Amino acid sequence: MKEKDTLDEKFREAVEKVNNYTDPLPADLLLRLYAYYKIANKNYSNPASKKPLINAFKTNALFQAKNVGETEAKEKYIELVNTYIDSQKKS
Repeated sequence: MKEKDTLDEKFREAVEKVNNYTDPLPADLLLRLYAYYKIANKNYSNPASKKPLINAFKTNALFQAKNVGETEAKEKYIELVNTYIDSQKKS
């Protein structure tokens, strides 16, 4: 299995872990996950919330991650998910 395939699989598993997580997640974590997810999926469209304030926060998160490439975004997403969710399971 190629390294990229392994990374893609781990990324999909991390996305699934977030989607199945039922406890509330901190807003700052959600915004970083949002930015990394969009970059990892090469989705450069503008935030589409009906609330301007939410769009502003999402745009800021994307701006802060502007120098992150696709591979690094996947790695950071995986790391955030595993670190946060695993720490919550221990609590």
